Amino acid sequence: MLFTCRPPGLAIPGRFPGPAHARGKWFSVDIHCHVLCEAAETLVKAAGLPGRHRFEAPKTAEVTDEHQRRVRPQLLSLAQRLSDMDTMGIDVQAVSPAPDQTYYGLPPDLAIEATRLVNDNIADIMGKHPDRFAGLGTVPFQAPELAVAELERLHKSLGLKGIEIAGSVHGDDYSDPKFRPVFAKIEELGLLMFMHPTGFTHAQRMGPWHLGNLIGNPLESTIAVHHLIFGGVLDSYPGLKLVIAHGGGFLPSYSGRIDHGAAARPDVCEHLRHDPTHYLKRLYFDTMVFTHHQLEYLVEQWGADHILMGTDYPFDMGEVDPIGFVDGAKNLSEGDKRAVLGHNAARLLNIPIEVHGQGARP
Repeated sequence: MLFTCRPPGLAIPGRFPGPAHARGKWFSVDIHCHVLCEAAETLVKAAGLPGRHRFEAPKTAEVTDEHQRRVRPQLLSLAQRLSDMDTMGIDVQAVSPAPDQTYYGLPPDLAIEATRLVNDNIADIMGKHPDRFAGLGTVPFQAPELAVAELERLHKSLGLKGIEIAGSVHGDDYSDPKFRPVFAKIEELGLLMFMHPTGFTHAQRMGPWHLGNLIGNPLESTIAVHHLIFGGVLDSYPGLKLVIAHGGGFLPSYSGRIDHGAAARPDVCEHLRHDPTHYLKRLYFDTMVFTHHQLEYLVEQWGADHILMGTDYPFDMGEVDPIGFVDGAKNLSEGDKRAVLGHNAARLLNIPIEVHGQGARP
């Protein structure tokens, strides 16, 4: 008998909303969820620029396109989003742009125009339901001076809590000194960074089986974090608050190798004043790991105070039952679960939790 991915009659993974949970037992914040700005999408399409090459086999591309059509209403409809949150028991979403709307590959003048539309849209969502949404915007990293100015605007004028960043700036790594003013401003303003890649930069071998996402996304984050550590960015800006999607990529599960490399090779540690894992311990990871043993490992290795609940709403690689997933981890204490489900995110985003009832109690 041949294996089938989805036996008939079973629930389809990755389709939101997931199982129902009544709000109240836990205070919950979804750190990993996306929203689409149609105005920015229309603006960029009208420019007629070449699109990003997709290294996808025909079948994978077909499934991806169908999926994008299916989830589009959830990316756009605030009413649908709130309904899904209520069903799943989620108190607050920290909404961030759809990954392709970081717009790092655009010319600076078009990028800043699109970026402002994205940020204004997220601010509008926050303004309509301030008790249900926190906003993470975007800035044009490829134009550092414009990025610094937009950081000021999105924080001081729009009230956004931070930004989403990709795994690289259209192939340029964050260790490049030209990005230092952006990181300095992020640290100065106390903003959160949520790293979510847009696929792997060199994905020529990842065409079939959705490998550009399955392997590519966590691999892109893994490389980006290495650049932040070994390039001295995290050493220079110790106040940065950075959450890495998809459980932090592959590095948190294989961190001993970087400490060994720094001890064995002088070229590895030229920008470091501590072991590489010293900097890794400052970072935060979401719960998008799908198995309890991996979630429990992250908590054991890096601390319950460094893990935040995420869903990847509304995409098919998401966790549709985030509360059930965390609550079902047998080796996590009640305090661990409370921290992971919402209290850590509330602390990092300065979200008042006392208004959300029983689950807000420490």
